[in-house]
Amino acid sequence: MGIDQGFFAAEGIRVTVEGTPNSVTQMTRLSRGAFDIAMTAVDNIVAYVEGQGEAPIGPQPDFVAFMGSDNGFLSLVTQPAFADVAALRGTTLSVDAMTTGYAFVLFDILRRSGIGLEDCTLVRVGGMIQRYRSLLAGNEVGTLLSAPYNLIAQGEGLKELVKAHAVIGAYQGNVAATRRPWLAANREKAQAYVAGYRAAIAWLVDPANRDAAIAVLRRNLPDMTAEVAEGSYRELLDPAHGFYRDCRIDMAGLECVLDLRSRYAEPRKSGVVQAAQVTSFSGRSSRSRMMTPRRWRLRTQLA
Repeated sequence: MGIDQGFFAAEGIRVTVEGTPNSVTQMTRLSRGAFDIAMTAVDNIVAYVEGQGEAPIGPQPDFVAFMGSDNGFLSLVTQPAFADVAALRGTTLSVDAMTTGYAFVLFDILRRSGIGLEDCTLVRVGGMIQRYRSLLAGNEVGTLLSAPYNLIAQGEGLKELVKAHAVIGAYQGNVAATRRPWLAANREKAQAYVAGYRAAIAWLVDPANRDAAIAVLRRNLPDMTAEVAEGSYRELLDPAHGFYRDCRIDMAGLECVLDLRSRYAEPRKSGVVQAAQVTSFSGRSSRSRMMTPRRWRLRTQLA
């Protein structure tokens, strides 16, 4: 939306978007400087800073998150026969990667229903789209899906058992992240990105733009029904659990991320919040200072 409506251009930057199939690919390419910004789970950034990432790239102390987007919009979606989380004992569930991303959210949802990791089979399937397709094909019993795929899945007869925020509370999901050398050399670009992103969110939540926003969603996901699009709009922009209006990193949510990493990640770490892993920009007012448009790359991931 920030691209379509010209909000990034108004801040003097040109953004291009690329997709990645999974977090391992995304973090590997970010480490190599293949793109400038990754929209990713903050858990990935913490994991690779601490040397707990699944990709064989070693610790990445230069990874840093600088903008908060949302809580991940995570829901546990299963085959229709399952009534509750406790019924998942002995089943096969899918994740993106075993040591990063949202796998630990799934682990904790299971734990709170008395299910240990030894009580089910966990398989790596890939990013969210891959997990949705595999679940729909009947290859697994359940997985975590984000909006709108949790709603699309329900339209296909699958079942949403629980929303993650109802079980684990505050959680920092997606962030804008980069490498420290790039951030040091491109601080104004990062601020412009935050400002453009905030402007896009403000446009989306304006009731006058509701129909146009839903039309854009359906244009990008042409198989989405009108009913699912309406539900997605409500969920993604929910005042309490939707996109962050101020684009700040939720520090209480970050504490939850680190608590889960302390419980489940290997090798074990202290779990102490490292302030150096995140920074925060408030962004600047749109059109406060125009720059000559420059082409820079943004990699996004659905996981």
